[in-house]
Amino acid sequence: MIRRLFYLSLGAFLTFWVMRRLQALHPDHLARRTADSAAGMLQRVRDFTSDVLGEAAERETELRARFKLDNPEDDN
Repeated sequence: MIRRLFYLSLGAFLTFWVMRRLQALHPDHLARRTADSAAGMLQRVRDFTSDVLGEAAERETELRARFKLDNPEDDN
Protein backbone atom coordinates (compact mmCIF):
# COMPACT_ATOMS: atom_id res chain seq x y z
CA MET A 1 0.00 0.00 0.00
CA ILE A 2 2.80 2.42 0.90
CA ARG A 3 4.66 1.49 -2.27
CA ARG A 4 1.60 2.22 -4.42
CA LEU A 5 1.12 5.57 -2.69
CA PHE A 6 4.80 6.37 -3.26
CA TYR A 7 4.63 5.57 -6.98
CA LEU A 8 1.33 7.43 -7.35
CA SER A 9 2.83 10.57 -5.77
CA LEU A 10 6.02 10.17 -7.83
CA GLY A 11 3.98 9.91 -11.02
CA ALA A 12 1.94 12.99 -10.07
CA PHE A 13 5.10 14.96 -9.34
CA LEU A 14 6.76 13.93 -12.61
CA THR A 15 3.60 14.77 -14.56
CA PHE A 16 3.47 18.20 -12.94
CA TRP A 17 7.18 18.80 -13.62
CA VAL A 18 6.93 17.72 -17.28
CA MET A 19 3.86 19.90 -17.84
CA ARG A 20 5.66 22.93 -16.40
CA ARG A 21 8.65 22.29 -18.64
CA LEU A 22 6.46 21.93 -21.72
CA GLN A 23 4.61 25.14 -20.89
CA ALA A 24 7.96 26.92 -20.58
CA LEU A 25 8.74 25.87 -24.15
CA HIS A 26 5.56 27.43 -25.49
CA PRO A 27 6.41 29.94 -28.27
CA ASP A 28 4.86 32.87 -26.41
CA HIS A 29 7.02 32.20 -23.39
CA LEU A 30 10.15 31.79 -25.50
CA ALA A 31 9.49 35.00 -27.40
CA ARG A 32 8.85 36.94 -24.20
CA ARG A 33 11.99 35.62 -22.53
CA THR A 34 14.06 36.34 -25.64
CA ALA A 35 12.70 39.87 -25.88
CA ASP A 36 13.36 40.49 -22.18
CA SER A 37 16.89 39.16 -22.51
CA ALA A 38 17.55 41.27 -25.59
CA ALA A 39 16.21 44.39 -23.86
CA GLY A 40 18.41 43.70 -20.84
CA MET A 41 21.45 43.15 -23.00
CA LEU A 42 20.74 46.34 -24.94
CA GLN A 43 20.58 48.30 -21.69
CA ARG A 44 23.90 46.80 -20.53
CA VAL A 45 25.52 47.72 -23.87
CA ARG A 46 24.20 51.29 -23.55
CA ASP A 47 25.55 51.56 -20.00
CA PHE A 48 28.92 50.20 -21.09
CA THR A 49 29.09 52.58 -24.06
CA SER A 50 28.21 55.51 -21.84
CA ASP A 51 30.95 54.55 -19.36
CA VAL A 52 33.53 54.11 -22.11
CA LEU A 53 32.72 57.44 -23.74
CA GLY A 54 32.92 59.21 -20.38
CA GLU A 55 36.31 57.66 -19.60
CA ALA A 56 37.58 58.49 -23.10
CA ALA A 57 36.55 62.13 -22.70
CA GLU A 58 38.31 62.33 -19.33
CA ARG A 59 41.46 60.80 -20.78
CA GLU A 60 41.38 63.16 -23.74
CA THR A 61 41.11 66.12 -21.36
CA GLU A 62 44.08 64.82 -19.36
CA LEU A 63 46.19 64.36 -22.50
CA ARG A 64 45.29 67.79 -23.87
CA ALA A 65 46.26 69.39 -20.56
CA ARG A 66 49.50 67.40 -20.37
CA PHE A 67 50.64 68.27 -23.90
CA LYS A 68 49.11 71.75 -23.85
CA LEU A 69 46.72 71.11 -26.74
CA ASP A 70 43.85 73.13 -25.36
CA ASN A 71 42.44 74.27 -28.71
CA PRO A 72 42.73 71.77 -31.58
CA GLU A 73 41.64 74.33 -34.21
CA ASP A 74 44.83 76.40 -33.64
CA ASP A 75 47.10 73.62 -34.95
CA ASN A 76 46.51 74.49 -38.65
